[in-house]
Amino acid sequence: MTKLEIILSIVLFISVLLNGGLVFYARTAIVQLLSISDELNDLSEMTNSLALHLQSVYELESFYGDEILQNLLEHAVSFNEQLDTFEYIYSLTQEENKEIDTEFNDDETETETETEKT
Repeated sequence: MTKLEIILSIVLFISVLLNGGLVFYARTAIVQLLSISDELNDLSEMTNSLALHLQSVYELESFYGDEILQNLLEHAVSFNEQLDTFEYIYSLTQEENKEIDTEFNDDETETETETEKT
């Protein structure tokens, strides 16, 4: 082997190691981002549920006009609006979940159609 071949072999080996490390890091970062996206989606759904529950309690005759519940309802709604600023993050997994649901429903429809034929 010549000196040039040795140098090129070493550079190739280092390049392969760096590219492999970069691929591993990118995959790990994407998995973490999707996990965070899913958790933010759950948090958003929980705050929506809380706001709706507070509104239904506030509209009851015995609690209607209560300032504490009104302030709590306003706080829940403002918190939910603040979470909407992160919609671009948790929409990542919503689209993924919709695709999975669509595939599941398509498979289920095909199974039902096959069952009806028999």
